[in-house]
Parts: sequence; structure tokens; C-alpha cells
Amino acid sequence: MTASGDDAPRIRLERDGHVLRIGLDRPEKRNAADWRMLQELALAYGELERDPELRVGVLHAIGEHFTAGLDLADVGSRIGPDGLDLVPEGGIHPWQLEGTRLTKPVVMAVQGGCLTLGVELALASDIVVAADSTRFGQIEVGRGILPFGGATIRFPRLGWGDAMRWILTGDELDAAEAHRIGLVQELVPHGAQLERAMAIARRIAAQAPLAVQATLASARLAVREGEAAAEARLQPELVRLAQTEDAAIGMRAFLAREDAEFIGR
Repeated sequence: MTASGDDAPRIRLERDGHVLRIGLDRPEKRNAADWRMLQELALAYGELERDPELRVGVLHAIGEHFTAGLDLADVGSRIGPDGLDLVPEGGIHPWQLEGTRLTKPVVMAVQGGCLTLGVELALASDIVVAADSTRFGQIEVGRGILPFGGATIRFPRLGWGDAMRWILTGDELDAAEAHRIGLVQELVPHGAQLERAMAIARRIAAQAPLAVQATLASARLAVREGEAAAEARLQPELVRLAQTEDAAIGMRAFLAREDAEFIGR
């Protein structure tokens, strides 16, 4: 049952084995993100990070739309001299811009309207599945502000011209264009996006979790600090992983031609 009312939770959490499903749950407002939603989302990411039984997060939204963007009437007044301080104790910044960062992958399922912070959540996620109904918009320049959730940092990595075309005009782009430029990895019919995202997440969760996290960390290090920094960590990480119980489990399963059941140690 979908929550409603001003005091209702803004985030719906559901566990599916090793996957944590994180749902934006304010459909009556097209999932516009008010202060409560941002804080609850940060806490959900913190739970994903801390719980050793959770290996992958799936970010999605209840209703026809992913998000109408920030609820500026609620959030705008909270912009202080140092910007927004939105991460409560135990939380992780939803856009992965400061403080503790997630070490576990996030798959995102998106549909309908996906504006401002929704685009930046997609850019901060690792794999994005979009319904063919989706329309994206990085529209902050039309509101007199700039994208402050990472779009100016991550969007240009997809291609400078493509990024500037959309973030400087504030124009909306459809799902096909988002797929063409690499903002989205898979397109599916409307209504199938969460099921497909969950299938990908379960596939990731079936792999050795320490190896998944190390692989993700290596790729992020290369992006953030350059290839040389990532190269310097490859052999030490290989040695560390080779000594884990999961590496032994993986080798036994390979020799026996069986599926491995990893334990995360």
C-alpha cells in the first residue's frame, strides 16, 4: 500500500535476498524531493552500506513518474552559507559527493518524468534501466541556479557536447536520446523497468561481493584519480582477494562446473 499524507515516510525499503529495493514514495507530488525524502534516502544508502547481507541497491520510484525534481519550496529555504547540509548521522550523501561513499553498486529503474536530482541520481548510479516513457531534464538554469548534485562533474564524462547540449539549455531529452549518450544502459517498455533492474541486481548479488566491491572501487579510482592510481592498486587487490574464502569457493565451483554460493568473506 502506498504511503500518503505529509507525515508519511518518503522512502519505501524492501529486501529481496541480498538486494535492497529503495523506492521514492511520494507519488501524489510526482516524487518531488523535499527535505524529508532527501534525508530518508541518505539513511537508506547508509543501511545498504552497513549491512553485510546487502550486496546491491535498486533505486526506483512509486507511481507514474520517477521525480519532478527538488521541492524547492521546502528545500530552497534550507540553503545556507555553506549550501545544503542534508546528510543525517548514519546516512550517505545521495549523490555521492561528500563524506562516506557507497562501496556497493546501485542499479536504478526510472520512468515518466525524471528531472534535476533524478538525472543526478542516475549519473551517480552504476547501471540505469529506463522505461521508454521516460523524459529527463536538467533544468536548473531555468530556475536561476546550477545543477549541484554532480551533473556538472559526471555528465561531461559521457561526452562534453552532449552534456552541454542538455544542461545549458534545460531542454528535456527522451529515453532514446538518454540511451544514445550513455545516461541509460537499457531501455524497456513502460512498466518493465523495475523487474529488469531487479534481474540485473540479482545477477550482481550472485557474484562474489568482495570482488564486486573491489572491481567497482578500481573503476571509480581510475575515474577520480587517474589510470596510474588504479593501476597501482590492481596487484595488491588481487593478492587480497585471492586469500578470501570466496576465492576458494569460486575455484571449487569452477572445477566442479557448479554455481558458486559466495559468503562475502
